[in-house]
Amino acid sequence: MAQLTMVQALNKAIADEMERDSSVFCLGEDISDKDGGFGGAFAVTRGLYEKFGEERVLNTPISEILISGAAIGAAMVGSRPIADLQYGDFIFCMMDQLCNQAAKMCYMSGGQVKVPMVLRAPVGATQRGAQHAQSLEGFFTRVPGLKVICPATPYDAVGLLKTAIRDDNPVIVFEHKKLYGGKRVEAGAIAPVGEVPDKEYTIDFGKAEIKREGTDITIVANLLMMYRAMEAASHLEKEGISCEVIDPRTLVPFDFDTVIKSVKKTGRLMIVHEDTYSNGWGAEISAYVAEHAIYYLDAPIVRVTTYDTPIPFSPVLEDYVIPSTERIIESVRQLMDS
Repeated sequence: MAQLTMVQALNKAIADEMERDSSVFCLGEDISDKDGGFGGAFAVTRGLYEKFGEERVLNTPISEILISGAAIGAAMVGSRPIADLQYGDFIFCMMDQLCNQAAKMCYMSGGQVKVPMVLRAPVGATQRGAQHAQSLEGFFTRVPGLKVICPATPYDAVGLLKTAIRDDNPVIVFEHKKLYGGKRVEAGAIAPVGEVPDKEYTIDFGKAEIKREGTDITIVANLLMMYRAMEAASHLEKEGISCEVIDPRTLVPFDFDTVIKSVKKTGRLMIVHEDTYSNGWGAEISAYVAEHAIYYLDAPIVRVTTYDTPIPFSPVLEDYVIPSTERIIESVRQLMDS
């Protein structure tokens, strides 16, 4: 076992796959550390240029539409590109190519054309204002043809990213900036360090993980919010409230079976995410559970999310609109009383 941060785990997964498969390559802005480069905005690709050279670690111009176009085209002719976004917010520059080309090409060609590309996108609020702080998962969970994953631990980062690179479909990997643990430290970062096996492994998509077992309420939370939900659960245990915390790990495909099995046991469901309240990915989970397990619920489904507003630049206001551990705790108390 090795003790790795998220940055180290992601770097390991990419390096392992580039060694395993010569068709895997990386592209993005400043991802090479040639000539004083950064190894990407959060240093995930640091050291890969020295190991694999400029033909497989490509610095691109500051043009996200170019990055997505090149990645999709390369994937369609047999390569397995890993595209890097400096901030997930810039994914809007790629929307047509991702949603109208990458997502639909296999279907439109009757399976003859595959698009085995990965797009890595940092998300989450880190005191950088409205255009560098969004959690965008909900935009892409509704696009048929795209897979969406959200690794929150170093172990999952390695296993899920390797699976993504080997998948013949386009996969978007959302990574929270406060979990990276690299040299670039974000305000309020957690920077988890976790055990990663030395031996080869992958993690199948569509399999959630129960991070903490409980009997009174089910909390489904991803990325940074999973850690805040776990912290809230530890606090609430002292009050006699037993929370079961589930990390979905992948949003498309989603493990509804694990969530419904938990809801049948606890009778209450709370969904916590940094995406917006309206049309965030939790809305779809709420609808599905209401359709398939409503008679097992003892109280309404509750969503604890970022408020429906652009993310403020002010640290105080940012802390207010993003779900905090305290807001989760209070919401659980209210749900238990309902």
